[in-house]
Amino acid sequence: MKLAAIINPISGAGADVHAAERRTAMLREALDRRSLRGQIDLTTSAGHAHQLARRAAEDGADLVIVWGGDGTVNEAGAALMGTGTALGLVPAGSGNGLAGSLSCQRDSRAAIAAALDGTTRTIDAGVLNGRPFFNIAGIGVDARVARLFNLRGRGSRGLWPYVMIGVREACRYAALDYDVELDGTRTSVRALLIAFANGREYGNSMTLCASAELDDGLLDATIVEDRPVVSRLLHASHLARKGAEGAPRVVTRKVQHAVVRAPAAMEYHVDGEPGVADGLIEVAIRPGALKVRV
Repeated sequence: MKLAAIINPISGAGADVHAAERRTAMLREALDRRSLRGQIDLTTSAGHAHQLARRAAEDGADLVIVWGGDGTVNEAGAALMGTGTALGLVPAGSGNGLAGSLSCQRDSRAAIAAALDGTTRTIDAGVLNGRPFFNIAGIGVDARVARLFNLRGRGSRGLWPYVMIGVREACRYAALDYDVELDGTRTSVRALLIAFANGREYGNSMTLCASAELDDGLLDATIVEDRPVVSRLLHASHLARKGAEGAPRVVTRKVQHAVVRAPAAMEYHVDGEPGVADGLIEVAIRPGALKVRV
C-alpha cells in the first residue's frame, strides 16, 4: 500500500511545541510495525493540506492519513474528491464533526490503526458555491459562531469557548429573511440558520440532524426559524440531545439541490470554515465523491 500522511501540528487543545515531533513519531512507529513506508508532511499554513493531499493523489497514493481538525480534513478531502485515494482520519480538532459522524476512534493510536487496517467506504460530498464540505454547511448563526471561533488563537479553542460564543450569539444574532428553494419548491422564512447536513453532528456530540447519512446521496436541509431569545437558548439544548429537528419550528427535508437568497450578505460555513456570499447561495450533493478508511 502506498500512503502519505498530513499532520497539522497546531490543531487541538493539547497541541504544544512538541506536538509535531510526538505525532510524527507515533505515525512512524505504526508504519514500522506494519513494514510500511510513507511520506509524512506537516502543514505550515492555510491551504497547505489541500496541496499536500493533491500531490499525494497525483503520485498514486492509496491512502492519505490526515491528523488534524475539521478544517484540515476539509482541505485534504476536497483534494481527494473523485480520486482513487482514500482519506484516513486522526481527529485532533476542537469539534471533529466528520470524525464523529463516521464514529472514528478519538484515541490517536486507535485512529491510526483504524486508518491503516480498516475498511474503505465511500461517502458523499456537498458543495456550497463551489466549496466542498463533507459534514455540515450552514448559513446564519452557526456561521457567525464559526467565524468568531476561528478568530481565537492557538490554545484558546475547545468546547467551552465554542459554547460561550454560541450562547452570546444566540442572544444577539439578528435573523434574516430568506427565500429558500429546496429541489424546486420555494418558501420564504425568517431563519436563525439554514444548514445542510451530510453528517449528523457539528462536533463534540452536538447533533444537528440525527437522520443524516453520509452515503445516501442526499443532504438533510435543516431550517431553524427565528424565535425569542429565551426560546433560542432553551431549544438549543436539543443539539446536545437527539438533534435540532426535535425543537419546535424546525423543518428538515432531504434534498439534492438548494438555492438560498437573501437581500443582504449571508455568512456561511463549510465544515466550520467561514465565508460570505452576496445575495445567493447554491448547494448540491455529489454522491460517492470521497473514499474514507474507517
